[in-house]
Amino acid sequence: MAKLGKRARAAREAFEGKENLTIEEAVALVKNNAKAKFDETIEIAMNLGVDPRHADQMVRGVVGLPNGTGKDVRVAVFARGAKADEAKEAGADIVGAEDLMETVQNGEINFDRCIATPDMMPIVGRLGKVLGPRNLMPNPKVGTVTMDVAEAVKGAKGGEVQFKAEKAGVVHAGVGKASFDEEKLVENVRAFVNAVAKAKPSGAKGTYMKKIALSSTMGPGVTIDVATAATE
Repeated sequence: MAKLGKRARAAREAFEGKENLTIEEAVALVKNNAKAKFDETIEIAMNLGVDPRHADQMVRGVVGLPNGTGKDVRVAVFARGAKADEAKEAGADIVGAEDLMETVQNGEINFDRCIATPDMMPIVGRLGKVLGPRNLMPNPKVGTVTMDVAEAVKGAKGGEVQFKAEKAGVVHAGVGKASFDEEKLVENVRAFVNAVAKAKPSGAKGTYMKKIALSSTMGPGVTIDVATAATE
């Protein structure tokens, strides 16, 4: 425990007095202070000036991180026949229909992304109370309800990240690993920020991006200068 205390104190000292940094500065600070014994995830959190309880203020979307997430994403696909075969060939981890629905209803959710063909939605719709709170419900707006299941599976496996504003208007996601080169992390962070900027809803009033913070799994966070974060 003493070592953890020293590590935490050292990290706090490194971050003390530093805020509203450029993306490059924030990435360097967070990466260099990710000292855990495992490969920490670099996480971004964005406070947005929206109330997602109103439909015209909901922020959601998907972004393909240019350098991937560094995470092995497990993908489940609801499909039948040729589309089920297509999903398997593309690398889906779990493929099924009613059988998969029963598995999920029984509490077995061994996947990180869920994709469905449109004809499967009456079945998937019964799982809304299970998949919805976990942000796993397939949605055509983010490309997870589609006939092109192969492309959707490849995207999910290749570094696509979904985002959705929570009740307080916060969007967060993992944008890489501490082991990534700084340049790759910077590219990922900028891609994510730009995607959220483009997803600004019609009902958003006043300041849209209020605060952006970057941290590692076990480390403290640092704020990023909002004015310079988005480039598009």
